[in-house]
Amino acid sequence: MHQNNELYLYMLDNTWKLTEDWYQSLDKSDPKVMYSSTDPQVINTFKQQNYEFHKRFCTLFDEAESESNFLLKFEPWIVNIARDEEHLDTPIHFILREFFKSQEQYINLINQFIKQNPNQYSRETENLWKNVITQTFAKVMVWFTQEITNYANRQLEASKEMILELSSPVICLNNNTGLLPLIGEIDTARAKHILEQTLKQCSEKEIEHLLIDLSGVLIIDTMVAHQIFQLINTLDVLGVKSTLSGIRPEIAHTAIQLGLDFENISITSTLERAINDR
Repeated sequence: MHQNNELYLYMLDNTWKLTEDWYQSLDKSDPKVMYSSTDPQVINTFKQQNYEFHKRFCTLFDEAESESNFLLKFEPWIVNIARDEEHLDTPIHFILREFFKSQEQYINLINQFIKQNPNQYSRETENLWKNVITQTFAKVMVWFTQEITNYANRQLEASKEMILELSSPVICLNNNTGLLPLIGEIDTARAKHILEQTLKQCSEKEIEHLLIDLSGVLIIDTMVAHQIFQLINTLDVLGVKSTLSGIRPEIAHTAIQLGLDFENISITSTLERAINDR
């Protein structure tokens, strides 16, 4: 077993020194990295985060601590750091570099402990402790990178959903008329979202006449064109009248090539005219 209470207490006594030594060793020259901050509050925060790491890590050698309990106690620190805005804004390789520095600090701490207790511990025991430190740091770093990646992906998906929501708003012009202004590139995924959200919003807002303005759309492909016509047809089934405005010549050309029928669709050249004609 690698646990040893004398070593544990020695490490525990040195936790704050480890933090101060770590802070002094930081490269504070890169303004893109959080460690370069001169804000006392920011400095105090990441010093405290580092100190909390050491308080948890040294329990690895506590004879009363099991490995499962050690990892359980480490989880809140991993999660908090992975969701911390300063860490999220710092390139991951800078953070991993500091993990490796801390690992080296613990290796040096083992050397100091052995030196202060000559002939008490075998080279085998010393190597065991150093291997445990290296292996545990590897676990923590992998765990941290997984957590920060998962959190960043969740944030990205939430942002995408918000962007999609904002990119297909049905704006009420009066009690029963709405406007759907479509802007930018529309791919198949966005077209599907527009279809679903427009039907939902028209129902919730009791829209009877929807103006769909395409003047901000530069290009659409076959699938997107079908989705827009499907939206118009579905709205018609629901009793919602549709008017298309701002169709660019290239989009009209694409629609005609696809054999899409404009005969039963109300079309105006501009949004202004669509609003005035309603």
